[in-house]
Amino acid sequence: MANIIITETQLKRLKNNLKENKDGSYMAKQQLFTIATLAYKMWEQMEDGEQIEDWMESKIAQAEQGVVAVVKAFMYDEVEDELRGMEKLDYNDLVIGM
Repeated sequence: MANIIITETQLKRLKNNLKENKDGSYMAKQQLFTIATLAYKMWEQMEDGEQIEDWMESKIAQAEQGVVAVVKAFMYDEVEDELRGMEKLDYNDLVIGM
């Protein structure tokens, strides 16, 4: 899996764009931003092979499953119109992060 690296300037611009976006998805975008930012900060601070408590690993696994399910459904909804006339695609078949 490739790492995504952004500069502080890009991060600030993204944050400002989120503040300006006041439509119905504002809360979801704000929450995704928070998840992404905090997860990246923790990822940066963790050493390779570092052990964390079992309950932490469990929460991370649950969060991953939840986010993956939402992203798959969102992606499926985005391409659903393009799939008409093709074999039906099951969003559970989508692979994310490989």
